[in-house]
Amino acid sequence: MQRLSINDADFDLKFRRIVEDRRESDGDVAGQVSSILRDVRSRGDAALVDMTQRFDQHSLSGDDDWSVSAEQCKAAFDDLEASLRDALQLAADRIRTYHEAQLPEDRDYTDEVGVRLGARWQAVDAAGLYVPGGRAAYPSSLLMNAIPAKVAGVERLAVATPTPKGTVNPLVLAAAHLAGVDEIWRVGGAQAVGALAYGTDRIKRVDVITGPGNAYVAEAKRQLFGVVGIDMVAGPSEILVIADGQNNPDWIAADLLSQAEHDPNAQSILITDDEGFSRQVADRIDVQAAMLSTSAVAQQSWQDHGVIVVVDTLEQSIALANELAAEHVELAVENPTPLFDGIRHAGSIFIGRYAPEAIGDYVAGPNHVLPTGRRARFSSGLSVLDFMKRSSFIELDETALNAIGPAAMALAEAEGLPAHAKSIESRLK
Repeated sequence: MQRLSINDADFDLKFRRIVEDRRESDGDVAGQVSSILRDVRSRGDAALVDMTQRFDQHSLSGDDDWSVSAEQCKAAFDDLEASLRDALQLAADRIRTYHEAQLPEDRDYTDEVGVRLGARWQAVDAAGLYVPGGRAAYPSSLLMNAIPAKVAGVERLAVATPTPKGTVNPLVLAAAHLAGVDEIWRVGGAQAVGALAYGTDRIKRVDVITGPGNAYVAEAKRQLFGVVGIDMVAGPSEILVIADGQNNPDWIAADLLSQAEHDPNAQSILITDDEGFSRQVADRIDVQAAMLSTSAVAQQSWQDHGVIVVVDTLEQSIALANELAAEHVELAVENPTPLFDGIRHAGSIFIGRYAPEAIGDYVAGPNHVLPTGRRARFSSGLSVLDFMKRSSFIELDETALNAIGPAAMALAEAEGLPAHAKSIESRLK
C-alpha cells in the first residue's frame, strides 16, 4: 500500500504514476484472443465444443448441455429462500424504474422554411449479455445488463455464461427469469463473445454485446467493436473514498475492501485531510481483511494497489479526483455538496456518510456497469441508450428545397462534387 502526502516533494510524480497505472491485460492476451476469435469465426459450433471442454470441462453434446431453458430459470427463482427472492425482486424493480426514466424522446418538427426534421429512436434487434462464471458469477450484474436492454425494447436477449463442470449458478438463473432473458447459452470466455458477434449454427448473431468478464472477455469485446456494438472495455474495479476524520474508520475500511475483494488488480484509494484517521483506517483494513472469506484477493489488491493520500484541505481532493476519474467515488464528509459540485469525472458518485458504494451495486437503481481506467473522462455507465440507436429524418417539399437548395449547391461545387450539386439543381425551379 502506498502512502502519500500532498506536501511530499515528489508528490506530483508519485500521484501521476498512480493515475497512469492501467492494471490491465498485456499484449499476450490480445494475441490469444485474436486466435480464439479466428477459430470461432472459421469453425463455429465445433470450436465452441472444443474450447468449452478444454476450459470449462463441460461437454456440449445434447441440447440441454448447450442451453438453459426458461422453465429451469423460473424453477430457480421459485426455489430461492423468500428473503433472497424478495431482495432480488426489489433490486429488479428499482433498476427497472430508474432506467425507464432514461428512455429518450423522438423529435418531429417543421422549421421556418418548411423543412420537416427530426429523429426516431429504436432498439437494436438483438443483444448479447456476457455473465461471468466462477468467482464473478453475480446475479446483480445480469439484472444491471438485461433490464436496460428490455426497457429499451430489445426483442431478443441472449446470455452467454460459462458453466464449469456443468455447474449452473441458480441465482443467475433466477435473475434471468426476473429480467426476461430469452436465451442462455452455456459457453464462456472470449469464444462466447465471438459466437455472439459472428453467429454460429446454434447461436444467432447479435447487434450489441455488454457485460463484465475477465481480461480475455474484455479483449474480445475490444477486438470485435465495429462488428458489434459494445458497452465498454472494462478493466479492474476501483474506488476512491474522500473522507474526513469524523467518520467511523471501520465503515471506510469496509468501503475500501468492498472493491479490493473483487480482483487482485482492483484499486482502492482513500483521500483524507486527517493523518491520524488515515492510520486508523489502514489498521482496520488489516483487521477486517483477515476475517473475510475473500481475504487472499482483498489483501493482495490492497497491498499491491491500495493508496492513502493525505491532503491539507478537502478542497484539494477535487483536482485529484478529477485526475483519477475513478469508477466509484464516495464523498464521506460533513458537507459533500462543494466536492460533488467540483467533481467532473466519475463513473458514479455516492454522497454522504450513509451512501456506501455497495448499495449502488445492488438496489439503488443506477447502473453499476461503469467506466474504469480513467475512461469516466469521456464515457458513462451502461444505460438504455447502449441498446438503442437514433435515425434522423428529413422531409422537404418543392418550396423548402428552393429555399435551402442553392446554398447546398454552392457548397457541393466548392468541394468539387458536381454530382451532389446536380442532384439538387435538377429539382429546382
